[in-house]
Amino acid sequence: MSTFTTRDGTEIFYKDWGTGQPIVFHHGWPLSADDWDNQMLFFLDKGYRVIAHDRRGHGRSTQTAIGNEMDTYAADVAALVAHLDLKGAVHIGHSTGGGEVARYVARYGGEGRVAKAVLIGAVPPIMLKTDNNPGGLPIEVFDGFRAALVANRAQFYKDVPAGPFYGFNREGAKLSQGAVDNWWRQGMMGGAKAHYDCIEAFSETDFTEDLRKIDVPVLIMHGDDDQIVPIADSALLAAELVKHGTLKVYEGLPHGMCTTHPEIINPDLLAFIQS
Repeated sequence: MSTFTTRDGTEIFYKDWGTGQPIVFHHGWPLSADDWDNQMLFFLDKGYRVIAHDRRGHGRSTQTAIGNEMDTYAADVAALVAHLDLKGAVHIGHSTGGGEVARYVARYGGEGRVAKAVLIGAVPPIMLKTDNNPGGLPIEVFDGFRAALVANRAQFYKDVPAGPFYGFNREGAKLSQGAVDNWWRQGMMGGAKAHYDCIEAFSETDFTEDLRKIDVPVLIMHGDDDQIVPIADSALLAAELVKHGTLKVYEGLPHGMCTTHPEIINPDLLAFIQS
């Protein structure tokens, strides 16, 4: 099992397959690198080097009590990139991972380390409703996440994927029990404290200035039926903040569209990377 150790002693698990231009995948909350299996196999077959890590507190990485916030997440990615000596990488982030990509690229993406970035169903610029972000979600939504996690994390991690995450709660949707079980498996591998802290990290972190600083091309992909990260206060705003952005909206697709519709998402990712 491949791991490296950060400065604070945290062990970060990662997968590193293949050769060629590196593509680094950043997973959402409360999942792991396994959430990218479909995309990693797709791009491995296309001749790319594919890399995905378990964020601290998630998956097979250390179940941390500290550092469960975006500055440290981005620093961990920078340490991974240095450990693997990556140059000209494409960084692809989903949901919370999209925030991680924005902060990492803005702070550490210079000197040829990053070629392009992709934000999929991503949380930037900021999810929380504030005076400066009146279209955001009220704090009570995220307090509800925290309460559900504390009360019965195992049940909460069944309800989210069986309902809004993949859009299985929509009329006519066909539930994939395998997708729900895999979401639950990934979530329960991580640490409760880290997952609890990460709710604040993905909901209250303001990525506005990060987006403005990014100089590389950015593809922003979002389903217009995303019930977890509503498109109006995320992708539509983020697209106006990046310098070299392309917005692609997917009609009727859910938050977890990389899993439910890889036959649509993967070719679009490939086209952007090759463009």
